Amino acid sequence: MDGSQSSVAVREFRGGDERRWDDFILSHPGGTFFHLSGWKRVIEQAFRHRTYYLIAECGGVVTGVLPLTHVRSLLFGSSLISNAFAVRGGPIAVDAESLGALEGEAVRLMQALAVPVLELRDFSESRADWASRSDLYVTFWRGLDPSIERNMKLIPRKQRAMVRKGMRNGLRVEIDDTVERLHRVYSESVRNLGTPVFAKSYFEILRKEFAERSDIVTVVHNGRAVASVLNFYFRDEVLPFYGGGLATARSLAANDFMYWEVMRRACERGYRIFDFGRSKVGTGSYAFKRNWGFEPTPLVYQFRLAQGHVMPDLNPLNPKLAAFVAAWKHLPLMLTNRLGPLIVRGIG
Repeated sequence: MDGSQSSVAVREFRGGDERRWDDFILSHPGGTFFHLSGWKRVIEQAFRHRTYYLIAECGGVVTGVLPLTHVRSLLFGSSLISNAFAVRGGPIAVDAESLGALEGEAVRLMQALAVPVLELRDFSESRADWASRSDLYVTFWRGLDPSIERNMKLIPRKQRAMVRKGMRNGLRVEIDDTVERLHRVYSESVRNLGTPVFAKSYFEILRKEFAERSDIVTVVHNGRAVASVLNFYFRDEVLPFYGGGLATARSLAANDFMYWEVMRRACERGYRIFDFGRSKVGTGSYAFKRNWGFEPTPLVYQFRLAQGHVMPDLNPLNPKLAAFVAAWKHLPLMLTNRLGPLIVRGIG
């Protein structure tokens, strides 16, 4: 796949490019966990979507990358997303020429595939002629103090009291080797929110691919797992990404205790940034993270749209989906665990 006729050439990822790709991600200030080449294998194995990972080169040196996933669904249509199933993952490059070449190739690919929507996930509205959505998602992150005690004191008083409540309730943490308890807790948690769940195999693939960059922290009460979270580690950051709790977790302050334990363990291991992840504005998750003293940073998703098409709006706050969300909350877990993966693979 050729790029422009300038000194920068753009081509598709090939077998053997993993090391060069990831070295670039780790060296670039805009590189994130969601840019890593392992996501290509995860998405292809877990969802069977076609990926197009683009590499910009100049003189044989990697100057930019853009991971793209072609998400196709009978329910939700067709989109080219960077990066699907991720918070971020838009193009990163060392110069404007490489960035322009990557974005130009993405648009050409969109047209060649007859895909009506190209979505790039980032922080800035750098493409003035693209549609933008900056009012839906925010991310929360904060630096970690080297001192565990200082980190505890940095938590606002009311939230700190919830963490201590969890401690008094006799909760304890276990580090899981398998995804069994994580998926069991997570599937019930998202069902109660009216959200389709990922397949257990997706979590297994993530753990296998990122074995050295992830762990599972599970909170146990009286021998039963009541909360659990899958955490990713990148550079000096910890990212608690897929987590949830049973209905009993709220009265036990299990979620509060769990995230403190993730923070405490990361601090002990020398990590310096706690990335609380993405939340939709106005949701319970958004309020929960604000209670920890984290300030929101808007995530800007930009869209290149084919003529006659509008930005997709698949979030649960969409009034058109309200009836679906309300009904989903009352379905049996056995049913939501079977139907959820079929739905969520088409959302991206």
